[in-house]
Amino acid sequence: MNEFDLIAKYFTRPAVNADLGIGDDAALMSISAQHQLAISVDMLVAGRHFFADADPERLGHKCLAVNLSDMAAMGAKPTWFTLSLALPAMDEAWLAAFSRGLFALADQHAVSLVGGDTTKGPLTISIQIAGEIPSGQALLRSGAQIGDDVWVSGPLGAAAAAVMHRTGRVALPPDITQRCDLRLDQPTPRLALGMALRGIASAALDLSDGILGDLAHICEQSKCAARLHIDLMPYAEELKELSPALSLEAVLAGGDDYELCFTASSLHRQQILALGQSLATPLYRVGEIIDHQPQSPLVQVLDASGGVIATPFTGFDHFK
Repeated sequence: MNEFDLIAKYFTRPAVNADLGIGDDAALMSISAQHQLAISVDMLVAGRHFFADADPERLGHKCLAVNLSDMAAMGAKPTWFTLSLALPAMDEAWLAAFSRGLFALADQHAVSLVGGDTTKGPLTISIQIAGEIPSGQALLRSGAQIGDDVWVSGPLGAAAAAVMHRTGRVALPPDITQRCDLRLDQPTPRLALGMALRGIASAALDLSDGILGDLAHICEQSKCAARLHIDLMPYAEELKELSPALSLEAVLAGGDDYELCFTASSLHRQQILALGQSLATPLYRVGEIIDHQPQSPLVQVLDASGGVIATPFTGFDHFK
């Protein structure tokens, strides 16, 4: 196959929610009245964002899921995406599985592939996604207020445990490994939750690099600080297989959870808990927003007695 055969066979589908999809020099879309356009892009590189031997069907899911998670963090409804692929070789079995995983998730959320690019090179996958938000209702990182609660949308750390196992830092039993691998390879974007939090959350983002580093982004944009209570943090059940030190690292700095972290006024507590029940998505209140004191960290972690826990790790950084 050549490049155009590849696109036609594995990635061309009828345009949905688009005026013109794949096949021209650009796609054409119309945005609904009284809405803003939300756009995000993520690049995934073999050996950096995923293991080179990753199952291609799961990889297709994950590549779109991490972008859908960005839409969820903004409270947006995703509508279209583009896909750019650098492939080291033409592998039809890999392409068939990758596109199957990609489109299964796309169909689940009614989001359409409308264009992209392919080339030969080290395995790299880049997706740009677009969605719609009613004007003025986007969830931003800059809206947190002192006194707000800090929430997360699910147990944390299982994906990090999978990475620890695959890199030889721990040895997990086969059944635990399978569960952790699923969390790493097939994250669930919290789209329904993100849209439901419009008008409730004061700030939000998704947890891709660990809550210590990611929550600090909210603090930076909102000019505040945050306090987390370790006894309130939702540890994934699989972390019982890890030492206390590694469990702490996985929960606070492991990354790849793709849960939502958001802030909201304490007046919304019961409403948020009811929302979690209605969506069958457990929501956990894990801390609060506080005033930032000079020379103090943006995010503090307290133990059950109120003492500050030393955290020698931070969120994931590609250039560290």
